[in-house]
Amino acid sequence: MIRVLLADDQSLVRAGFRALLDAQADIEVAGEAADGEEALRTVRDLRPDVVLMDIRMPVMDGLAATRGITGDDALGEVKVVMLTTFELDEYVFEAIRAGASGFLVKDTEPEELLRAVRAVVHGDALLSPGVTRRLIAEFAARSKEPAAAGALVALTEREREVMALVGIGLPNEEIARRLVVSPLTAKTHVSRTMVKLGARDRAQLVVMAYESGLVRPGWLG
Repeated sequence: MIRVLLADDQSLVRAGFRALLDAQADIEVAGEAADGEEALRTVRDLRPDVVLMDIRMPVMDGLAATRGITGDDALGEVKVVMLTTFELDEYVFEAIRAGASGFLVKDTEPEELLRAVRAVVHGDALLSPGVTRRLIAEFAARSKEPAAAGALVALTEREREVMALVGIGLPNEEIARRLVVSPLTAKTHVSRTMVKLGARDRAQLVVMAYESGLVRPGWLG
């Protein structure tokens, strides 16, 4: 059973999400929070698998709450999916960098929301359709001089290839096609790379690909 915490300052939004999620056989709503401070406190108490976190909330916003969750080693298994009203929300980039595993607009289709919850539990990053490329381009534009790539020495040559392809936004199926391997093999390489680098999920692997210099601005073709 996937346990979800709903963090949103609008009670009607929480009620709608709760009705959808509780109707699923494999998902249950473990709790709710109306602001970031309450969300962080409740996550520490309940240890849910996934937090659906509104970016804009009173007392403490969702970005600060996400940093509190991802920065706590004891909460390493908790995944955060950020929710916002607009795809172009100015905080999306910072939310992913802070460790959020996904990003969805609130008016996303119910099936997409359910897919997001299930995907992040298995370590996959989830972004609304059309956002991934823009987010990576944004990251490329903001990237500073690459840090030393010392952490990458633990990777095999194939794992570096895979990480670079993840870094430019390709899903496992496309990675498999490019490397002429099965999707399962591609997924295994991605998983091993995340384990070796201590990446929480695919979204963080993208960040690491840019920060290490493995992927550079202009590689989005």
